[in-house]
Amino acid sequence: MLKRLIPVGVVAALALGLSACGGGSESPSGAAPSVSADAALAAKVPDSVKSDGKILVGTDATYPPNESLAADGKTVQGWDVDLFKAVAAKLGLQAEFQPATFGDIIPGVGSGKYEVGVSSFTINPERVKQALMVSYYNAGTQWATKKGNPAGIDPNNPCGKRVAVQRDTVQAEDIAKKNDACKAAGKPEITIEPYPGQDAAAAAVVSGKDDAMLADSPVAAYAVKQSNGQLELLGDIYDAAPYGYVVPKEQQQFAEAVQGAVDALIKDGTYQKILDQWGVAGGAVPSSQINP
Repeated sequence: MLKRLIPVGVVAALALGLSACGGGSESPSGAAPSVSADAALAAKVPDSVKSDGKILVGTDATYPPNESLAADGKTVQGWDVDLFKAVAAKLGLQAEFQPATFGDIIPGVGSGKYEVGVSSFTINPERVKQALMVSYYNAGTQWATKKGNPAGIDPNNPCGKRVAVQRDTVQAEDIAKKNDACKAAGKPEITIEPYPGQDAAAAAVVSGKDDAMLADSPVAAYAVKQSNGQLELLGDIYDAAPYGYVVPKEQQQFAEAVQGAVDALIKDGTYQKILDQWGVAGGAVPSSQINP
């Protein structure tokens, strides 16, 4: 796929109403719920992780409202962030988020650079081969385009169009498959524009550089909300699948601890409260699983 990036300054200028492009997405009002530790679950956390009292988390902070940088350009925020902070608290620990490139996070967990990956990772067979994945949310893929769909985008037939997507995501795989179908049918190819972050992809559609984008459903909806009427959702949500926390493949007990913490938060209402605060409760799950 081509790598054609808009310079950072241009992205910021094009974004107009997209606060994600300048960092500082909106955060909900209200304090985060208080969480008490569970000693039995905490005992399952490896000593190598809990010895310093925190979990080092790799995250791609370009994906609001899931994970993004606050207005200070340093603080990582989002519902995904708040939820994992609660998971860590249930394990008697704090979560320290370290911004990273999306495609580097799973290898970073495998190498020990990060202790967990939290970055809206859709659970799929390829990722399960590399790590243990602890489910906690369901999301699908959603398309978005400029208001009024001036390019006449049909998500089921995007042949010949320019489509923005974030690198290394399931959407990047999806649009590549759609392009293969276009070629097989003898139709014009899709010009696939892969960006390092979803903020840049959204900005490219706002500017008219690209005709449409596709992203996880809560992220696409948030980009439309933040665009001040410049973007609109297109078509239905499809290919719904669970998000998973990334845990090193050899740390089964740690994965069980994280799973148990999610289930405990679901049971005591903290989980629902966090999702409600961010307006993303539509993807709530009844329980957590390892490699579902």
